[in-house]
Amino acid sequence: MTSFFLYTTQSSQLSDILIWVLFGIVILASVLLVLWQIRTGKSLAFELSQLEKMKKNNVEYDFILKSMRLSTWHIDVKTGQIIFDSDYRGKADTYAPDKGTTTQLGDNMLEQDRPKVAKMIEDLCTGRIEEAHVEYRMMIPNSEKTYWSESYAIVAERNVDGMPTRIVGTSQRIDERKAMEEALVEARNRAEESDRLKTAFLANMSHEIRTPLNAIVGFTSVLPDVQDPTERKTLLDLIHENTQKLLRIIDDVVNISKVEAGKEELVLSAFDLNIMLSELADQFRSKLKPGVSMTTEFATTSQTITTDRNRLLEIMRHLLSNAAKFTDQGSVTIGFDAPKSGRIRIFVYDTGKGIAQEHQERIFERFFKVDEFIPGAGLGLSICRTMAYSLGGNIGVESQPGAGSLFWIDIPMQ
Repeated sequence: MTSFFLYTTQSSQLSDILIWVLFGIVILASVLLVLWQIRTGKSLAFELSQLEKMKKNNVEYDFILKSMRLSTWHIDVKTGQIIFDSDYRGKADTYAPDKGTTTQLGDNMLEQDRPKVAKMIEDLCTGRIEEAHVEYRMMIPNSEKTYWSESYAIVAERNVDGMPTRIVGTSQRIDERKAMEEALVEARNRAEESDRLKTAFLANMSHEIRTPLNAIVGFTSVLPDVQDPTERKTLLDLIHENTQKLLRIIDDVVNISKVEAGKEELVLSAFDLNIMLSELADQFRSKLKPGVSMTTEFATTSQTITTDRNRLLEIMRHLLSNAAKFTDQGSVTIGFDAPKSGRIRIFVYDTGKGIAQEHQERIFERFFKVDEFIPGAGLGLSICRTMAYSLGGNIGVESQPGAGSLFWIDIPMQ
């Protein structure tokens, strides 16, 4: 009986110990589970924060691409294909593939620019260069027009042998920048040409003023010693002629300055165009070279117009003076065509040496002279254009070398 009691007591103690051990194990497992959950929670929270940060970075990245209107792409080194990752250049008039589009080099690229782009990609894929930059032209889809594009590329990954495995790049349309560059180059060229023309103008003006001035001074100095009336009259006529030449040069400079400064207002009046042109023809007949005739061609027997008569007269004088200067044989014709849509075209046609195509626009520029050896300051046609514009009209020339020239001015009739 005593042995049974002792055995029961020992069994009870063992059960209690086992229960406490199991309870301890449960508590320890619970603590470990809680710790694991806390650690897992922190890890998840960190991963979520990283995901949010990555999402935010992607949004900012896309925003930057959109604001700069860039496309991003990478090159499959093995195949040489270009895979577009994103493109924010706009699809209306730009070759802008959708995301994931795979294209071969040269698609829609202007053929002349393909070799330099191909060389750039080859150098990147073979590891000869680390990064590259190139400008090229692309064809606008469904059009024959082109636009300028600029690309930057860099080796992003290499294998254990150091050979490139991934090349990434960006492309951007740069039409506006190219237009600005061209405008700057053109402005620089114009400035250089203007400087050259100013130098030529000073040389021409020096020569043009000195020539009649020397004649005036020279003939005036010998005039007191000449007693023969006929010889004195000849000298006086030469002095008068050179005085008129000198005054004409100065008037040209003053006129163009006044008109461009807007200090000389239009004085409109109605007059008969036929009478004015006929009087001009009579005045210039004596100034033509021997064997050259002066004719008139009027579309109507009488034509009244309302404009600034003095300015129109000045324009026609310059045109007739040039025709007389450059016509050695044949004829000079002054006239007008039938009015059309409230405008009238007045012309001067000559059978002189003519003007090359490349000079037909430039002859209206200030100080420009086709032939530097021909007398003149290079202001006449520039004055004509300025005055024609002030009358609300246009001026132009039709000419071929050796076949004469047709200068015309088209102005409103009132």
